[in-house]
Amino acid sequence: MTAPLPSDLRARLGAVIQEARREAESGTRRALASLAVDRDTPFDSMSLTEQALRDALQRRGIQAGDRRGRSKGTREITRLTHEVAYMHWHRMLFARFLAENELLIAPEYGVPASLEDCRELALESGRDPWELAGGWAQRMLPRIFVEGDPVLKLALPPETRQKLEELLESLSPTIFTAQDSLGWTYQYWRSDEKDRVNSSGGKVGANELPAVTQLFTERYMVLFLLHNTIGAWRAGKMLAEDPGLAASGADEHALRERTRIAAGGGYDFTYLRFMRDESKGNGDDDRPGPWRPAAGSFLDWPRRARDLRVLDPCCGSGHFLVEAFGLLVRVRMEDEALSVRDAVWAVLADNLFGLEIDPRCTQIAAFNLALAAWRMASGWFQLPPLNIACCGIAPHASEAKWVQLAEDLEGLTGMAREPNLFGAEASLARQPLEEGMAGLHRLFGQARDLGSLVDPEVAGEKLFRAGYDYLKKLLDEAIERERRTGGRNERTVAAAGMARAAEILMGRYTLVVTNVPFLARGRQDAKLREFSERHHGDAKGDIATVLVSRIFRWLGAHGTQALVTPQNWLFLPRYRKLRERLLKERTWNMLARLGPGAFDTIGGEVVNVALVILSGGRPAPESEMAGVDVSAPRGHRPIRAAKKAELLGGRAGVHAVQQENQLDNPDSRVLLITIQQGSLLGDRAFSRTGTRTADNSCLLLRYWEVSSSREIWRLSQSTVRTTVHWGGCHNAMRWDAGTGHLHYLNSMGIA
Repeated sequence: MTAPLPSDLRARLGAVIQEARREAESGTRRALASLAVDRDTPFDSMSLTEQALRDALQRRGIQAGDRRGRSKGTREITRLTHEVAYMHWHRMLFARFLAENELLIAPEYGVPASLEDCRELALESGRDPWELAGGWAQRMLPRIFVEGDPVLKLALPPETRQKLEELLESLSPTIFTAQDSLGWTYQYWRSDEKDRVNSSGGKVGANELPAVTQLFTERYMVLFLLHNTIGAWRAGKMLAEDPGLAASGADEHALRERTRIAAGGGYDFTYLRFMRDESKGNGDDDRPGPWRPAAGSFLDWPRRARDLRVLDPCCGSGHFLVEAFGLLVRVRMEDEALSVRDAVWAVLADNLFGLEIDPRCTQIAAFNLALAAWRMASGWFQLPPLNIACCGIAPHASEAKWVQLAEDLEGLTGMAREPNLFGAEASLARQPLEEGMAGLHRLFGQARDLGSLVDPEVAGEKLFRAGYDYLKKLLDEAIERERRTGGRNERTVAAAGMARAAEILMGRYTLVVTNVPFLARGRQDAKLREFSERHHGDAKGDIATVLVSRIFRWLGAHGTQALVTPQNWLFLPRYRKLRERLLKERTWNMLARLGPGAFDTIGGEVVNVALVILSGGRPAPESEMAGVDVSAPRGHRPIRAAKKAELLGGRAGVHAVQQENQLDNPDSRVLLITIQQGSLLGDRAFSRTGTRTADNSCLLLRYWEVSSSREIWRLSQSTVRTTVHWGGCHNAMRWDAGTGHLHYLNSMGIA
């Protein structure tokens, strides 16, 4: 495994990417305007080839969501500009990633080519070196850079291309071999937009959601969740086969050593935690019980790794998928005696699935996974189709036009036809095809707002009951025919993407693992709030908790979710009903409180998170939840991310609490301590809000302004503006022996 990106190079990468986006978008707007893409009519001087490209670009813009302009005779090109700029820059960027990892294949020779080779060959052919390298990368990644895509046919201005090349060449080669660089690329690509939306304070909807919810997940969080799910499943099987090890293991470190995978260069379960069962003996015979994985052994999971299905529904740039890939490849090499390449192929085909609301981020995730596969296999080879799809593509056309696409597909694919009673030819399967296209249109109507929250079960569509498999086959065949002929129908491309996403959305999974998007209800636009209220009422307070609720539909009774979530839903009163439901109906395997400081790049208490592992089945009466707390005590400086990682790996203790007992906590708060039995202060005392801001002017004075009469005035301590050793003791409150104005306000329900 390569090293993470040093902070200085990460800052340099961020600066270059942000400048590249501004340059690429500026040049793209000029290039689109030169082809009259922003106008209703082409220029009279344009050739037929230029007009055809202009029309194709406009169709691409419509599918992306652009509409007619505000001025007469104009068209929006905002979203199209974003797509063109992204594709041109990232084709160059991916080419450099491939070249620096000795994976850029020269198609004429079938061998890896360096950047120097590109320059030499480009000089011989009179081409631009980066254009040549980008073309090679495009051929290696046909599902990312699709042949015939009009955005890649558009030529950017020469000065724009030159500037982008200079920016790309200014980056250190080390950046392109670091383990986490690709994850940061899109984070920085959207950073300007994210800052703009956050500073505006406006509601967040489809246009803003992908940027606002982008957050790079620290690697230690990813590993902790994978090690205490897939790793715990593996360890549980090993301990069941060797009861002596469970009884005699010296400590957690010794158990992790025994769980280690030797295949594929080795794999260590650094964050896999164990704990002992309670002693079963009595009196002098008491001794610690056998070891077990702290999160459980996941006995309901399949026995074989080949049958595990792992989904990241908010996959971003593919961080969780890449880490799960490296782990599962080694597991399958060991369990099935597969070669590296066979295991790589098998894991990509059978085990890993990803969804992402942002189509551009989906492409980075696919490339990230492909790059990891070729690195592990020590060379390029043809990969299976990756199970990664964009769930944020919406049908920007009427349902009638989408239904018409069923007939277009028949024409493209040559489906068998037969005369009907009136002599007209009709398809043998026209009705289910039309129903399938209409179902796709309805299902993904709000996809740009909902992303992975799109739910076929909630939608109640018949799409998946009849004709779906045939529809998907026709779409794939139509795409292949268009690729061979150089044509491109944007509705066909979009429908094919939706069909792939629908297939993943309707699946069942062993493990769903992700960093859920964080967005409180107060910042959500009306569509998102309405959906959450209707379908996930007790979880509606944040998109994060709505995802927690929605994920269980993918799991059934036997799957598990492992998430990075906000910490506040574990204790705030507004999530009480959600906690009660999950504590009664689902099994809580493990909870790690991280608290503030968990992200290396985010300071203070901006993001306060927990790592939560929950399973779909009902809890047994004796179910225990394992807990680890690496948050700083209240009032202390936050523990930094590197220290939290060290604590999670073994220095922080693991202890168990009874899941059922959590329901006895105030508001059913999920706590990692057992509250002493007895009456609560709330049972014996009642307090309203005390004095409010408007009361202070008539009830409070400084202590030196009043007499010493205890009957009228009482000293009152308040807060301070800054941290001091002694403060807040400067007020006196008009008490009037408890019978005065303050008593009156309270009796009236005002104070």
